[in-house]
Amino acid sequence: MCKIERICVLNRIFFLVTCYILLLFSSCKNEYTRNKSHAEVPLESIKKGKELAVKYCQACHLLPDPSLVDSKSWEKGVLPQMGPRLGIFHFNFVGYPSSKYDRDVDRNFYPSQPLLKDEDWKNIVNYYSATSPDTIIIRKDAAQKIKTDLSLFSAIVPPFAYSTPATSFVKIDESDHQHRLIINDVTKQTTYVLNENLEKIDSIHTMGPVVDIEMNKNEWLACNIGILNPHNGKYGKAQYIRVNQSGKLQEDTAALFSNLARPVQVTTADLNNDGKPDYIICEFGYLQGSLSWMENLGNGKFNKHVLRPFPGAIKLYVQDYNHDGLPDIWALFSQGEEGVFLFTNKGKGQFDQREVLRFPPVYGSSYFEFNDFNKDGYPDIVYTCGDNADFSTVLKPYHGVYIFMNDGKNNFKQRYFYHINGCYKAIARDYDNDGDIDIATISYFADYKTQPEEGFVYLENKGRLTFSASSLPQTQLGRWLTMDAGDLDGDGKIDLVLGNFIIAPTMLKSSTDWRKGPPFLLLKNIRR
Repeated sequence: MCKIERICVLNRIFFLVTCYILLLFSSCKNEYTRNKSHAEVPLESIKKGKELAVKYCQACHLLPDPSLVDSKSWEKGVLPQMGPRLGIFHFNFVGYPSSKYDRDVDRNFYPSQPLLKDEDWKNIVNYYSATSPDTIIIRKDAAQKIKTDLSLFSAIVPPFAYSTPATSFVKIDESDHQHRLIINDVTKQTTYVLNENLEKIDSIHTMGPVVDIEMNKNEWLACNIGILNPHNGKYGKAQYIRVNQSGKLQEDTAALFSNLARPVQVTTADLNNDGKPDYIICEFGYLQGSLSWMENLGNGKFNKHVLRPFPGAIKLYVQDYNHDGLPDIWALFSQGEEGVFLFTNKGKGQFDQREVLRFPPVYGSSYFEFNDFNKDGYPDIVYTCGDNADFSTVLKPYHGVYIFMNDGKNNFKQRYFYHINGCYKAIARDYDNDGDIDIATISYFADYKTQPEEGFVYLENKGRLTFSASSLPQTQLGRWLTMDAGDLDGDGKIDLVLGNFIIAPTMLKSSTDWRKGPPFLLLKNIRR
């Protein structure tokens, strides 16, 4: 090799090394780019904080990216509530709704000593508060505009009304050839039964907020959450409401189960195939909760089996997905370690657990259900997230409704997302009877100030997982916590009912006084 060639080679090497160093420096710099409000935070603290977050935060849930929440929420809301889980109580911790002195929390829930030094915790705080955006910006394109020309439904305000409604449950009952509506009101602690003309035909005092009912012919299994607001007490219960010979409702004086941690669903299933009904319970709880099943031993005795000892169990389905004759359980968890879990029944009361979908702890998972969108015989998942009442109450671009498609082996991949601030529930049905599945959604934490149409959004399926969004002006009369679908008037068309719950926090005010709104709104399907 001649001298000139050697010089060329050396120059090329020098150039490549220089580019690599610049690229490395640039990537390091970009990884820890600080926001304006925390421009003075040392980069070394941020770097150390990320390493510690991977070690400590990821031990409990999916490691959240700082970009998911704004800087102020990290610093003043989320992290002060996470610190106590590591024994750190003196970083902006306000103690609501729980503290280390809460008698309803197990004595060993909080560490007796901090698990890391104050300096290390401060590094974690610096990492999240300095590298997150000062303001989360939500951009919507023209395809996500919500039209207000929905003509498939006619909004009907019921004659049955009262002030300050707090509807925690709505159900269109089509069982036993009946067409009636069941609702529960928290403040009145009463369950009402209405006919297809929305006239009250019966009611019963329930001594607490009923949030779910499993309907049977002559007995209803009601899930009473106890106290609706976040807390750690065990005041919930499962109780039967009987239908007597006169067709009137009567509440059982003795609860089937009591001392439950904010239960939100109780479902009957013979899990061990012994001929006796067992019960599966979602105890949402707050700091503590669980998904459990009560093994029926006979003679009114039960043995409790905890499937997953974590709070946030919010929705479950029983389904023999592998066709082995044993009922399996699908469950959605919110409140920290969020995700969809599959519990495969192995017989003799044993279950294998598999995490099917996993979400960051700030998502606020609120609901899921199964639907076969591509008609391949395998159920896909419709999922919503939008619970926004905790410690980061800013609007979030990842709130909304998702579709996860099944590959035939119960592996799910996201194929659709529509952004809806504070989305709380989605019911997928073929509402317009055109052969494909549409989606009706409600939001409890909508952007009521600039886009109040988010309170109710109907997504019409246009094929190949494309949807057109529309709403009705009348759906802005209430703040919808719950929704159900069914044929209320027996005309063969799927109607919707939305439950108005006005006692709750909100970061954005509506121009509508929901206290004067109806307890529910019927969306009657007028498809031609």
